[in-house]
Amino acid sequence: MLLSLVVHTYSLRYWFPATIMLGTAPAYLLSWGVWRMLSTVLPASIYHKIDDRIYCIYQSMVLFFFENYTGVEIVIYGDIPKKKENVVYLSNHQCTVDWIIADMLAIRQSALGHVRYVLKDGLKWLPLYGWYFSQHGGIYVKRSAKFNETAMRKKLLNQTQTGTPMYLVIFPEGTRYNPEIKSVIADSQAFAKKQGLAVLKHTLTPRMKAAHVAIETMRDHLDAVYDVTVAYEGTLDGSSRRRSAPSMPEFLCKECPRVHIHFDRVDINEIPPEPEFFRRWLHERFEIKDRLLTDFYESQNLEKKTRFPREAKASPLRLYRTLPSVMILGGLTLPLLLTENGRKLYVRTWVCGTLLGWVWVNLSL
Repeated sequence: MLLSLVVHTYSLRYWFPATIMLGTAPAYLLSWGVWRMLSTVLPASIYHKIDDRIYCIYQSMVLFFFENYTGVEIVIYGDIPKKKENVVYLSNHQCTVDWIIADMLAIRQSALGHVRYVLKDGLKWLPLYGWYFSQHGGIYVKRSAKFNETAMRKKLLNQTQTGTPMYLVIFPEGTRYNPEIKSVIADSQAFAKKQGLAVLKHTLTPRMKAAHVAIETMRDHLDAVYDVTVAYEGTLDGSSRRRSAPSMPEFLCKECPRVHIHFDRVDINEIPPEPEFFRRWLHERFEIKDRLLTDFYESQNLEKKTRFPREAKASPLRLYRTLPSVMILGGLTLPLLLTENGRKLYVRTWVCGTLLGWVWVNLSL
């Protein structure tokens, strides 16, 4: 009986925030849909400006749970610019929480609404979200020979030509690094050897296509590339071997006490445009990441282990940055759930919105 209660209480630590984040999605999409219809006669720049503000409300609510609710400590190494910039955000990729880390940095620049993602093609099938991410400037890409460079350039140009603020998140590894899946790591290292590149131990070999297309298409619109390296504390086992990074449920269950974020800003003029030189530049950035993570996980010096070089700065997120968004979305959702007609609209939004979204996003790609 006691064990059952403990298990039930533990599961609630995940299901409570997950229910609210998913449960407010229909009200959020309906609100956004109203603005989308009203803005059809307005310039695209005005639509994007309000869309960014609406998006900021939802993502602030997400951060309420991933930061304030979990109590995770965010430790930043390096100086994040205080002003907003148009950037491409490049990071190592270990788990689904990595998407939230980009939001964590963006909100500290008051640029949360500007976040857009380059996503793997399969994510377009997410109910409601798959379609909406595309509407907010997200780009779905396929790997290797199926990568559609023309479609990606076209979408980026459509946004930059209207002056859309850009905080474009790309994970060049293409898939998650999981130390427990040896075959993926071995294939990545074999690819590096074949290409004459340094073999990496704690990241996968980065693929250049999406990053290169993004940077070259938007070069005149961009200020910098943000080179970010993330490590989750608590991912060393009793034998000091690296374990897999926390999943979203594990993170929301407060299993990660601290996230370490190493931040480098690279001016856009320092990045070579030629594909071959860009490939080398990108790989060199990942070699730096690999050295940082090797010290983090394997250093025999206890002062270097489980931390990055540079001064560590704890960066708490104040409640006033996130709680109002929870109240706004809760206030929009409750009226739908408390009336019969509201509940019908709520269910139809989930079902019809998902089906129509799947059709739309597949026809528009």
